Amino acid sequence: MNQNLTKATISIIIPTLNEAKNVKEAIASTQPSANIEIIVVDGGSSDDTVQICQSLGVKVISSSSGRAVQMNAGAAVASGEILLFLHADTRLSVGFDVQIRQALSQPKIVAGAFDLQIDASPFVFRLVEWGVKWRSRLFQMPYGDQAIFLTKKVFQEIGGFPELPIMEDFELIRQLHSTGRIVILSTPVITSARRWLQKGVFKTTLLNQIIIIAYLFGVSPQQIRSWYRR
Repeated sequence: MNQNLTKATISIIIPTLNEAKNVKEAIASTQPSANIEIIVVDGGSSDDTVQICQSLGVKVISSSSGRAVQMNAGAAVASGEILLFLHADTRLSVGFDVQIRQALSQPKIVAGAFDLQIDASPFVFRLVEWGVKWRSRLFQMPYGDQAIFLTKKVFQEIGGFPELPIMEDFELIRQLHSTGRIVILSTPVITSARRWLQKGVFKTTLLNQIIIIAYLFGVSPQQIRSWYRR
């Protein structure tokens, strides 16, 4: 049975790289909450990201760029028993802290994430949200933009995020499947629509599926990353 984590400290780790336009809202969404620490891990921003975070009184550390590297660096200095990995363009809903502690206190639950809400009004985004909801639940396979959380103990036991240029969240979740259940909380996190708007909703969704299939068939993460950037 899981330990009682209802009063555990949650360390919220936010990897950043030129996120001056988004990170203030991400940090603001962590309040009101109790017994949390916020760690921003900057990968070499050339905008005002670091200054904004410092002005908000949160802990800021630097690392080499790469989301997996940055999140591992944040986890290494975290003091909380629970780790929550939050993308800089994503906002948490009120009560997230209580829900996380309750979820991880349940037997056989080793990790979790939230339903996804995309911050854009066109109906096509509701279809994307529906697809994410059912993929997450049927396969216990949330992605990083759903704010993955787990205990620091479990994170250390599986070796943290594999330091890949892409697919680090996918691989982390695959490792977690062998240790217990992954819960998806129905309260959503709200994420920016920017990546869908940049490439188009259909193209982004198709590209995501191609990337997963290629990864499962052994295409190197470096090659996949080059496809994604193009």
